[in-house]
Amino acid sequence: MAVLELVTAPDPRLKSLSEPVTDIDKKLRRFMADMVETMYAANGVGLAAIQVGVPKSVAVIDLDPKGPNSKVIYLINPKIVRTSDEMSTYHEGCLSVPEIWDDVKRPARLTVEYQDENGAEQVVDADGLFATCLQHEIDHINGRLFIDHLSRLKRSIALRKSAKLKNKG
Repeated sequence: MAVLELVTAPDPRLKSLSEPVTDIDKKLRRFMADMVETMYAANGVGLAAIQVGVPKSVAVIDLDPKGPNSKVIYLINPKIVRTSDEMSTYHEGCLSVPEIWDDVKRPARLTVEYQDENGAEQVVDADGLFATCLQHEIDHINGRLFIDHLSRLKRSIALRKSAKLKNKG
């Protein structure tokens, strides 16, 4: 497995739509394992393929990395099929927008359909942090960042700070 290079804002690739996956094979599973390794190395709980420069409809999530409840969820072609009217707010951050954290309001519960790493169709109902993380990663697949949910002023400040950090590195 390998740690991949993260794409950070304001890189325009982060705004592109990811392509659906048609072949779930050994190469894709190896890539997803590299995504997990990258997510862990960056201390994240979720990562979409576009965040490592690959415009495919793929994401990985582990809400308790290195913890007793660690479990990787591999999401291929995930789609939100139902959301609650009730909203919840989480203080979100993103590996592609380093050092920026802010409150984002999203549906509190949702249902997602996806294929797992073996190509099997899955349906999951989620709430809490899991619901937030699913929405955050599916946003990436659809060319959206969590800062797109913020006011124009906060988004502008976040992008300037991210660009400054990128230029330092």
